Amino acid sequence: MGMAMTAEEILAEIGPVQEILDEHDGVVTVLDTSDGNIMLSLDGGCNGCASTPMTAMQIYYSLKKLEAINDVIFVNGELPDYMRTFIDQKMAKESLENNTSDEEGPQPKGEIV
Repeated sequence: MGMAMTAEEILAEIGPVQEILDEHDGVVTVLDTSDGNIMLSLDGGCNGCASTPMTAMQIYYSLKKLEAINDVIFVNGELPDYMRTFIDQKMAKESLENNTSDEEGPQPKGEIV
């Protein structure tokens, strides 16, 4: 199990999402980080916003990439189960692809410019 992350570290990891939230008065509240289980609440402008599930999906995806993170739980139910399953499957597939492509040497990571 990795080291526990602070609320500040969690919020730093969702950087790009935070910019969008700021424009819409959305607030990510980190409620708990114990045992690598991150409990979040999307508040402020997120309440009743049609984009909230997509925002939650992006946050979930960003945080689940980190080794210290075991699970990400949205206490207000912002991430529907089918989206959670979709991300988990996507990440499992990416993990497989990353493991098999090692034969050609390390693949460059980052944005395609």
